[in-house]
Amino acid sequence: MKHVRTLGLTLVAVALAGVYGCGKKEEAKPAPAPKAEAPAKPEVVVKLGHVGPLTGPIAHLGKDNENGARMAVEDANAKGTEIDGKKIKFEFLGEDDQADPKTGTVVAQKLVDAKVVGVVGHLNSGTTIPASKIYTDAGIPQISPSATNPKYTQQGFKTTFRVIANDVQQGSALGEFSVKELKAKKIAIIDDKTAYGEGLANETQKAAEALGAKIVAREYTTDKATDFKAILTKIKGKQPDVIMYGGMDAQAGPMVKQMKELGIKAKFISGDGACTAEWTKLSAGANESHYCSQAGLPIDKMPNAKDFQERFTKKYGQIQVYAPYAYDATMALIAAMKKANSTDPAKYLPALATLSHDGVTAKVEFDEKGDTKHGLITIYDVKEGKLNALSIVGGAAAAPAPAAAPAAAAPAAAPKAEPKK
Repeated sequence: MKHVRTLGLTLVAVALAGVYGCGKKEEAKPAPAPKAEAPAKPEVVVKLGHVGPLTGPIAHLGKDNENGARMAVEDANAKGTEIDGKKIKFEFLGEDDQADPKTGTVVAQKLVDAKVVGVVGHLNSGTTIPASKIYTDAGIPQISPSATNPKYTQQGFKTTFRVIANDVQQGSALGEFSVKELKAKKIAIIDDKTAYGEGLANETQKAAEALGAKIVAREYTTDKATDFKAILTKIKGKQPDVIMYGGMDAQAGPMVKQMKELGIKAKFISGDGACTAEWTKLSAGANESHYCSQAGLPIDKMPNAKDFQERFTKKYGQIQVYAPYAYDATMALIAAMKKANSTDPAKYLPALATLSHDGVTAKVEFDEKGDTKHGLITIYDVKEGKLNALSIVGGAAAAPAPAAAPAAAAPAAAPKAEPKK
């Protein structure tokens, strides 16, 4: 019995040793405590406004500008923007001013009341100028991608900027081209009595007269007219070498068509309001071998526009005129906020005034009035229904463009209720 008891105790001890031994081998190390996640940065909604004519005869131009600004907001949100330690989500607010000055001030106040911190627009000089008083009183920066009337930045407002050349530059280019290249000694001028059309015509006249040309007729129409035969008949008797028109393609189309019907041999030249693909359609091809200008470079000459053009056309279709400039205007507002590390208009406005930003169209920099430092003008002629860049005027970058090179994004505009620029 004693032997059996001893054997039993030994077996129990061995068994226990095995249990404890196994347990010790397989004992899992305690799992590390999960790291505490960094608290998410607060997201702040920052509102940016855009205004242009989204209804009416030049709605396609307004929508073009709006789409350019909208794409900039979408790009900024996709890349992620942090300002002052906060994640920023930009909210796009688009308004329709119908190319009407009174409506322009109404929607400008609407954006101010909505607490936007910056505005891209308006498209027309006739709406941009009166709206600028609303924005400056509220201290909100405004960048127009397409308003070219010089008065916009001559009001002494610290909040007004533009990213394209103005009509002093454009009118000078038109006058000089008419006299030096077209050899015009006698010029007739017609304008539509809008802030854009009349202003551009005045600047063209100054430049042409300074170079020795004689203005043999100065006639006026409206931005809603379509019959110009009475005016053109008067002008025909003056035998001008060039007829210059200050206004939009809605009038420039039928005007060159009626010139052809009346047998007028003068060359026709106009500004960017008429320098569109739509001009060819409205003229039924009668604008062949006539001329126009745009306040900016052809898109294939813009320094960083290739990617923008591909993405924009894939999403929205053909670029009309100033979508790239609307994109740059929007990105300039955002770049100034980053530079100032603030979305407060009072704090980032000084940074905007001194900004140097590589844009799609050019380097975005402003002079003391808020005009672009890099305003260029491109002169086009029409060949086989297409706009062809002839020369680039203005700034250190001025250089001749290949005469046969078509404008990559021939703008298309339509009738208009107010000055397009």
